[in-house]
Amino acid sequence: MANRIVIDEALCKGCGLCTLACPLKLIEMSTELNRHGFLPAVISAENLARCSGCALCAQMCPDVAITVFRGC
Repeated sequence: MANRIVIDEALCKGCGLCTLACPLKLIEMSTELNRHGFLPAVISAENLARCSGCALCAQMCPDVAITVFRGC
């Protein structure tokens, strides 16, 4: 089973710290605003398949908007 992350776009305030923390640079900032008016972090399906599950993005997120599932 693969590792994966889930980004709760409603909680994300668009700080971008997760994009800096990801060693593989898989997370990007959306071009569309969330319901609170922020540009949330997103990960494409292609990049999600490459995710190592290191959890650095979730550790860096001040809003606890990222959940990491290893081996799911």
